[in-house]
Amino acid sequence: MTTPASDAIRIDPATGRKSFATRAAKASERIAGKGYSVQTEASLTALPEPPPGAVFNPFEQAKYRAFKEARRGAADYMAMEGEFARYLDDVYSAPPVQREALGDECEIVVVGAGLAGLLLWHKLKAAGFSDVRFCEKGGDVGGTWYWNRYPGIACDVEAYSYLPLLEEMEYIPTMKFASGFEILEYCQRMAEKFGFYDRCLFHTTVEETVWDEAAGRWTVITNRGDRMRARFVILANGILTSPKLARIEGMSTYRGDSFHTSRWDYRIDLTGKVVGIIGTGATAVQVIPEIARIVKELYVFQRTPSSIDVRDQRSTTEEEYETWPNEPGWARARRARFAKISNGRTAIQGNDDYLAGKVPDFKERKQYDRPLTMEELLEKQLDTNFRIMEQIRARVDAIVQDPKTAAALKPYYPWGCKRPTFHDEFLPTFNLPHVHLVDTAPRGVQRINEKGVVHDGVEYPLDVLIYATGFEWMATSTFNMIRGRDGRTLKEKWATDGTKTFLGLHSAGFPNLFIVSGPQGGGGSFNFTDAIDAHADYIVWMLETMRDRGARVVDVRPEPELEYAEHCAQMDTATAPLRDCLSYYNGHGNAEPGSLAYYGGNRWHKYRLEAQHTLAPYLFDSEGEMR
Repeated sequence: MTTPASDAIRIDPATGRKSFATRAAKASERIAGKGYSVQTEASLTALPEPPPGAVFNPFEQAKYRAFKEARRGAADYMAMEGEFARYLDDVYSAPPVQREALGDECEIVVVGAGLAGLLLWHKLKAAGFSDVRFCEKGGDVGGTWYWNRYPGIACDVEAYSYLPLLEEMEYIPTMKFASGFEILEYCQRMAEKFGFYDRCLFHTTVEETVWDEAAGRWTVITNRGDRMRARFVILANGILTSPKLARIEGMSTYRGDSFHTSRWDYRIDLTGKVVGIIGTGATAVQVIPEIARIVKELYVFQRTPSSIDVRDQRSTTEEEYETWPNEPGWARARRARFAKISNGRTAIQGNDDYLAGKVPDFKERKQYDRPLTMEELLEKQLDTNFRIMEQIRARVDAIVQDPKTAAALKPYYPWGCKRPTFHDEFLPTFNLPHVHLVDTAPRGVQRINEKGVVHDGVEYPLDVLIYATGFEWMATSTFNMIRGRDGRTLKEKWATDGTKTFLGLHSAGFPNLFIVSGPQGGGGSFNFTDAIDAHADYIVWMLETMRDRGARVVDVRPEPELEYAEHCAQMDTATAPLRDCLSYYNGHGNAEPGSLAYYGGNRWHKYRLEAQHTLAPYLFDSEGEMR
């Protein structure tokens, strides 16, 4: 049913403010699926024992270096522009709801309607900030879970800790590792319960945001002709939001069906088709076992193998369904315990006894006769990571029957250097007679022609070609559309001066702007929800502080920003040996230290607490003059 343009924007008689009805209808009921399956075969849900005496010695280090250097410069990606812009089309929703362009003013504009946007609205509303609008380029809420709806999609962080506000929603996830489809439905339930849909402009992409110094306002310009003015702008559009394509010769000549996994096209039936998929990263690892069930032939083109760890999925138990609703704060307590786990693999495995509070710790603590130096701790962690990777490589040999295929599927880099993956059906899929691994190491697919993929002189004719080539990491296009005090965009500032923020949330010269989970943004754990929760709490604190002080504008001083940026670089450099490979985490080896993710752990909270106590880093403007 189409919403008339006249009904898309209404005036709330209670507040006199505008409310919206721009949520788009679902394009097709075929858009559905599941995530990880529960496996009962013990050989698939446990790693082999580590080989005795496994140490990350100079020989093994040299093997890792050779693996890395052979791939240096091979990551050549391109934006989806021109003839490839169609890969960005919204295939999940009906056409945008027609509405008039907006040229009025509100207090806060938030970009993004994913989990960060939903959580922000819940906290802002509770603090008395109700004049808030959200701009979302998709047709519904969900963010990454709206755009990524490929077969097999699931979250690698346990749902009991990942999903926010479970107690308030009176909801218990059905699986330990929830499917993306369940998470999307949960986001929609949140939006309905908390009145979010009335606040959001869907199918609305922010194209430019310009600071007006005299007015102390941002002008927010969108693809729908809007020119809204807002006191504050909050970027909450995520860290993996811009899909990318591998740049391959002849891509435009292919005549079959093709799409990117971030816009899975359910109009294309893969049943009985010859299908090729380029990439074996986190998305492809989840996709491949699912589509292998229905295709005639599947060709998997792999440049670099992922680490395929155990998933050991399970359903929520009857005991949990019965007891958790009677335990006030059960989900918050569980998430707090999760946040205390400093080892990524341990966190993502999610020890149920510890997270449920049944045991006091998630592991036995080793005792040393003296405090270890940073170098000694690093060496021990590298040895531990090496043993884990040896187990992961042994798992490949134990499951994959063809020796050549098994050899190609073995990764040689530190655990967690590239995004770790978890699956109990991915490796067995390569034992199926119609599934073929095409090893394109170390440089990747060489050419695409009108029929399919050509590599090493072999042509692979395909009915459908799927690009599982990932996303730009912390390169949100919005950064190039935020124009601050000196006329520069945020992207231009960082390109010229180096990435500089304070806490990852502010950047000097961009007043009344907050960035959620962007470059240098700490406060989280291996659970993304921790970061957006901490950032949302901070933003609400700042808005309340300004309200109490009668402040109109807030910016940050250059000195604390520089100090914090230097701290980020130092933490990145100190822990770099743990990430000694080429991945999007380090810009494929090209990122400056400290310019992307934050590696300082809980030190972020130290900077935050000191700033909130002293207010020294901030410049507040109450009368039109900075003070």
